[in-house]
Amino acid sequence: MNAGRKLSSLGFVLILLGTAGCAGGTGTPPPAPGSASASGSGSGISPTAGPGTITIKDFTYGDPLTAAPGATVTITNMDSAAHTVTADDGAAFNTEVKGGGGTATFMAPTKPGTYAYHCTFHPGMHGTLIVK
Repeated sequence: MNAGRKLSSLGFVLILLGTAGCAGGTGTPPPAPGSASASGSGSGISPTAGPGTITIKDFTYGDPLTAAPGATVTITNMDSAAHTVTADDGAAFNTEVKGGGGTATFMAPTKPGTYAYHCTFHPGMHGTLIVK
């Protein structure tokens, strides 16, 4: 192969690599697998359930989070106020996390299903954990 064809082939590969992530067209990267997005962009639902993170910001939990049964769920609280992640049924999980970047963890329920949760300190805050 001559030098001109090598450069042409290399340019084609670089163009393909450079446009591979552009299919979404939103200009924002997708959320990390297993993470919830407080900004509302992306689904927050991972294609393969595993451990995940709930990020609390501006008194919201973000999008639903999907986690594997029994997985460790990490909560990061970016608000200055303390919050809880308390299952609406009251028994599945109940974790308090300090404000100002505080973190806490809990184990996702072992039974697959959809678990609604809320903050006991701020009744207007609601979120969803999907276990599958």
